[in-house]
Amino acid sequence: MCRSVRRRFLPALALFLLAPLVGEFLLGNQPITELPGLVLLAPLYGGGALLVRETARRTGRGWPTMIVLAVSYALIEEGPVDQMLWNPHYGGFDMGSAYASTHVPLLGTSVEMLQDVVSMHTIWSICVPIALVEAFMRDPRRPWLGRAGLPAVGLLFVAAAVLLGVSQAQSEHFVASPYQFAVAGTAIAGLIALAFALGRRPARMPDADAPRPWTVGAAAFAVTSLYWLRDQLPEGLSVWWPVAAWFVVLAGAVALCARWSRSRGWGASHRLALAGGALLTYIWVGFTHAKEMGVSVPVALTGNAVFGAAAVLLLVLAAAASHAATSSVNRPPRRSCRSRLGGGSAPGGLEVP
Repeated sequence: MCRSVRRRFLPALALFLLAPLVGEFLLGNQPITELPGLVLLAPLYGGGALLVRETARRTGRGWPTMIVLAVSYALIEEGPVDQMLWNPHYGGFDMGSAYASTHVPLLGTSVEMLQDVVSMHTIWSICVPIALVEAFMRDPRRPWLGRAGLPAVGLLFVAAAVLLGVSQAQSEHFVASPYQFAVAGTAIAGLIALAFALGRRPARMPDADAPRPWTVGAAAFAVTSLYWLRDQLPEGLSVWWPVAAWFVVLAGAVALCARWSRSRGWGASHRLALAGGALLTYIWVGFTHAKEMGVSVPVALTGNAVFGAAAVLLLVLAAAASHAATSSVNRPPRRSCRSRLGGGSAPGGLEVP
């Protein structure tokens, strides 16, 4: 395999595997004993993450487009594919009772469930893995898949979605109504159209300087942890209060990130800090979430420890790679002996390649 192919294939493979590892195993939804099931999860999670990333990068777009496409992925997976948005007894859990208080007939599902689906898949299943893998790249905007690779991943994703959808319908003995499918399909199509409507021209740079990456990471950890801590709210409080708070916090986070990303000095280290803060949240959430999945304590703790340590190590390596890439870009080019002697140099005295 030639070097140029490796440069594209290895990050694509890394994202293909990392998306389900973060989205399912780090969260604790899947115990470490189910790690062979990664073969079945990767075409859906990893295929979706690759399609989101490659579609945005190939059309010259960036993170706003990827985020909106990630929301559409969330609705695709939990809507038409496994139908969790509508199944009141999904996975043997009493989802109907758990989300009954915020069910809206016009939507065909619960507002709170929509918030959960959009939050988990948009942030952790898609955006965090993409940001982590791109941190290792010198040019994160460069596409990884070739002309044959992108359609192949697309076909793999569709096949995995159809296979999972059929198996879920058979095992769960549940199929949503045509109205529910129509609402989800309309929302998904609208989100995809919005993703491509977002312009490619960068916004005007404001006068403010970007905050330090540590500040960005701490803010990401705090906001994402706050989302998961809503289960600790006192009983008797109306469920619509945290639902409303979710929209307020989301609007504030989007506005703040939009301003930060247009500030002077914003770069790869800040994007990695956002992803890293969210990744650290999933580590502590995994320890609390695994016990709800009916897994024995030793198995759950072992998986949490292994995947948590691996996540921290990956974050450290990504930070080192990002710092090295930034340093190499900012380092002034060396001048040749000829340029120092005043002959054969390009304008400005730079070395002629």
